[in-house]
Amino acid sequence: MAESSNNARERGREFVRRRRRRLAQLIQRPLTPPPPSEDLTEEKRRFLLEEAEDLYWNELSWEQVTEEEGLADSGLVEFTFPGFLAFTEGLLLREVMPDSLAPASPRPEVVEDILQFLATRCVELEGAQDDEARMEREVIVRLIDLVLYRQHGIDVEEVERLEEGTPWRDPDV
Repeated sequence: MAESSNNARERGREFVRRRRRRLAQLIQRPLTPPPPSEDLTEEKRRFLLEEAEDLYWNELSWEQVTEEEGLADSGLVEFTFPGFLAFTEGLLLREVMPDSLAPASPRPEVVEDILQFLATRCVELEGAQDDEARMEREVIVRLIDLVLYRQHGIDVEEVERLEEGTPWRDPDV
């Protein structure tokens, strides 16, 4: 039976908090989401989230159809979701080239919405028995981490190096 959407959203929020805590423990510094922008309307915020969701579903579907990146075998999430990750980076852009016609306009609250979308989907897939759903859940966990790395300006290779020898213990368990 499907979990209620409010329960899934709350469990998703907790999932993101745990992933952020895990990352903070690895890099030995606290992580807090950037403050929201002041000029983003609710309508634009919803639109940007919908665009991110569409990118996620399109890139996931393309991989399922083509198996181009061999996601199920090799876990190349970064190559499977380039548009999604680039979109996320664009939402966090703080500097533009000097000749740019528009200033940087970061939208960190949309990135938090994207993390919530991914985490809620991850929770919905918990306990799935079919291989495709289990693979999607693994992909989502990696995507959440990749978005968190971008959000907090953390080098992926640094984290992977730290993860090699550091078992993580959830302080809430």
